[in-house]
Order: sequence, then C-alpha cells, then structure tokens
Amino acid sequence: MARVAAAGITTMSVTDHDTVAALAEVGVEAAGHGIRVVPGIEVTSVADGRDVHLLGYFFNPASAPLLAFLEGQRAQRVSRVREIGARLERLGMPVDVEALVSTAALRPGTSVGRPQIARALVSAGHVSSVQDAFERWLATGLPAFVPRTGPSPADVVDVIHAAGGIASFAHPGVTKRDDLIRPLAEHGLDAIEIYHSDHQGEDVQQYRGLAQRLGILVSGGSDFHGSAPQDAVEKSRARRSTLGAVLLPPDDFAALERRAGEHRAS
Repeated sequence: MARVAAAGITTMSVTDHDTVAALAEVGVEAAGHGIRVVPGIEVTSVADGRDVHLLGYFFNPASAPLLAFLEGQRAQRVSRVREIGARLERLGMPVDVEALVSTAALRPGTSVGRPQIARALVSAGHVSSVQDAFERWLATGLPAFVPRTGPSPADVVDVIHAAGGIASFAHPGVTKRDDLIRPLAEHGLDAIEIYHSDHQGEDVQQYRGLAQRLGILVSGGSDFHGSAPQDAVEKSRARRSTLGAVLLPPDDFAALERRAGEHRAS
C-alpha cells in the first residue's frame, strides 16, 4: 500500500485468482494511506479446454455462495498443481509441490497455481525466470501443462452477479477469445478490460469500439505481479512491474460503480 500511495493512486483493487483472502488486510493497510479499495477478484473459467479469466468488482466478499464457489475453485487448483508437479518430476525437474500446498493452507482462502510452481522452478535452478518457466514448460500445450477443468465463463458471470458485483472480461488481447465476448454480453457481462499492461494503443481502441457496439462498459487494470528480481529482465511485461503505469479514466470508473449499484438495487 505504501508503494501504491507513492505512485499517486487513490483508488485501487486487488484481484487475486480465485480468492478474496487478501482483501481484509489490504483494506486495513489502505485506510492508513487514505486509499479507497474496491473489492476485486480474478476468477478462472474454462472454455474449450482453455482458461478464460473474468474480473469481479464491487461485490460482497462475505457472500456465502461466492465463498463456497471459490473453495471449489481452489480445490481444483490443488489437484492441478499436484499433477503438474508429477509431470515436472517425470521431466527431471522436481519441485516440492506439497510444500507449496502446505504454505497456501496456512492462510485460509489462499490460492495456489502455476505462478507458485514457476517460482519454485526458479528457486530450484531449473529455469532462469518465471517467464522462462511459462515459456518452456507451463504454458498451454507445453510439456508440463495440465488442462484445467472448471466453470464456464457464463457461470462465473452469474456467481459475481449473485454476490452483488460486476463482471468484466479480462485482458482480451491476451486471451484472444473475442468470439466469447458477444455471447457473454448477451448473458449479462458488464464490461471488457481494455486498459491492461499487455495491451497496446490499438488494443484499447479495438476493444473500446467493441464495448460500445455491444452496449457494455470498460474496465482497466495493471495486472501488477510485483517486481521480484527474477522478473526484472522480463521486458515484454515490464509495465506489470510498475504501479501507476495503467490507469482507468474516472468517467469509466464511475460508470462501473453505477452499474454495480444497479445490480444491488435490482
């Protein structure tokens, strides 16, 4: 939060994958810096065997149906992590997967997945960086990749709405599943994430135009993953390591907040 404040950010959200475990602590720390925190999450859905990420904002983090849903999501993550670990061992690159699972279990609600495995691969000396781990072993179709099973994107939109939040299609320029956006908009998707560290100016223009044609809103996020030493050389994603490099215009934020109020009132 000190770094967020130093970057001049006054409103922010933490959107961890499939968990809201950090939100209470974030809220306490943010209050000391005069920063407004919007409840957030990034939920993993599956379409045609591929991950599709949906962002949720302005929801009730204590929603019982949401928490039950997320518990199931995390259980699937643990099973997947163990299978990835078994594949890596067969490939001659063992990592202590059970230590990762145990560490996550120490904080109820904490999620575990490929990023933790990637960091373990770096620590074990099997790869040079987190990005190297993904590009050589963990990304879709590579030797240690294990396809995910899980809810559909439409199901995730429903879960977020049931918790009083709004749902946005995350980083479409990265996901490259534009074919899903129109059906999801017809299902009730609220927004598309057009401002993102991996989006260029043409992406912003393209997806804002799509949002306008579909009559939905836009969101934005840095996808900040910290700036650990192993990430320092990952120049293609340097903006992810710079707080304040990606911001959402105030008018777009206000539109999202109004939509959230409409959901809660309906």
